[in-house]
Amino acid sequence: MTKRKVSLLILIIFIISWMITWIPVTENISLNIPGKENLGVRIVLITDLHSCYYGKDQASLIKRIDRQDPDIIVLSGDIFDDKLKDDNAKILLEDMVTKYPCYYVAGNHEFWSGRVDLMKEYLKGIGVHVLAGDCETVDINGTAFDICGVDDPTYMTDTSFKEQIENAYADCDKSHVKILISHRPEKTDIYDDYGFDLVLSGHAHAGQFKIPFVNLGVFAPDQGFFAKYIDGKYELSNGTILIVSRGLARESTPGPRYFNNPEIVTIDM
Repeated sequence: MTKRKVSLLILIIFIISWMITWIPVTENISLNIPGKENLGVRIVLITDLHSCYYGKDQASLIKRIDRQDPDIIVLSGDIFDDKLKDDNAKILLEDMVTKYPCYYVAGNHEFWSGRVDLMKEYLKGIGVHVLAGDCETVDINGTAFDICGVDDPTYMTDTSFKEQIENAYADCDKSHVKILISHRPEKTDIYDDYGFDLVLSGHAHAGQFKIPFVNLGVFAPDQGFFAKYIDGKYELSNGTILIVSRGLARESTPGPRYFNNPEIVTIDM
């Protein structure tokens, strides 16, 4: 083959691979918390939507979520974007909140927008539980859950970020399942200081360009090259389970996703 044909073939393979990884998927994770096994509870984790488009009225994404039949939905930040309009995010949120309890924390792009307070007021107004150093107790299928959440630490020091976590954790009951929603997966040295059963995060976009066949991405924000916490389930040194979603960002990202499908995550406990 000539060099021109080889170059064209490589380009075609790249384009087809990119198109395939434009398609959203559902990742299913099952876990048991010691002493709290077989709860029969399903959580859907949605993160880093960045107000991206998923068909007319967000229909393809809504159908994917509805097929999971979740008990609760966790929104771990960057549901809105600092550049794209809010419309796509609002369509999704206004549909979900009529069917499922929804718990939200703000991500860095919501803070970058300069409108985070307005976004939070809107979310509260439609019935979404907005958490920022708070803890709410909810009964799900006969099991008590403490759902805690913290703001993204974009404009906070680690001390202020930790204060939010401490305030939320102080309201937890040791006998309950304790979940922390935090946009940032890399703050594991802080999460290790508490006794959460589960931390749910996003932010990393799985390193944007994911290396095939290994759980490794090229570059993740606030973690750098070949970051550690990008996608899936991790166990921290204190026994806390950290789950990181690749998120749903597509047209909002400065570069294309590659070998890195956008996703929602279904967690069966």
